[in-house]
Amino acid sequence: MRALRWGVRALGEVFITLGFLLLLFVAWQLWWTDVTANRAQASTIHTLERSFGPAGLPERGVPRETDPVATLTKVPFGKAFAIVRIPRFGADYARPVLQGTDHDTLTKGMGHYAGTVFPGQVGNFALAGHRTTYGRPLHNIDLLQKGDVIVVETKASYVVYAVDRHVIVTPDRVEVIAPVPQHPGVRPTEAWMTMTACHPKFSAALRYVVFARLVKSIPRAGGLPATFMAVPSAAAG
Repeated sequence: MRALRWGVRALGEVFITLGFLLLLFVAWQLWWTDVTANRAQASTIHTLERSFGPAGLPERGVPRETDPVATLTKVPFGKAFAIVRIPRFGADYARPVLQGTDHDTLTKGMGHYAGTVFPGQVGNFALAGHRTTYGRPLHNIDLLQKGDVIVVETKASYVVYAVDRHVIVTPDRVEVIAPVPQHPGVRPTEAWMTMTACHPKFSAALRYVVFARLVKSIPRAGGLPATFMAVPSAAAG
């Protein structure tokens, strides 16, 4: 009996140790990955902003872009090419957009679904992002409201969208990123933006999907009117 009690006690200590290690792993996933990802994403944004150049100041000898969405047609896989700003998430909110939606890419910012159009183009500019780890760029996606502004900044333009609606679907409902969202096979006549994230938080069972319509594309050389970046009341931090 003494040996049995010792064995039970030892097994209990093993389970306690394993539980403690599991808690440490969860803490690392939820905290440390955010710390490192936020630093890396801020650095990516800084690099993009420098490569874009100052807004409102076209390069000497370069005419203002009359079609600000025409120049972006192809981006290498894994490369950052745009910055998303969402005033509902706070005045300082900014996240980089990279080409692709694989695991590694989504640790570095939002990922652009290959095969969907680029910002401002007719069709569906579709993005994916994490809610709970790796900088959690779409942590508060469920707080977006109809009419909320989303600004996508590229080297050529500020592409402004307004939230239209949201749906919650299972991961297999890929029609949400169709050229006309939720209507596969229909030829698009409008420019859409779609953002997808896991739902609920801390689960990958479902997807929270936000659809937004194009408001306008503004040549970057003209600068972005401040009205588009006004923070809504009760904005999420």
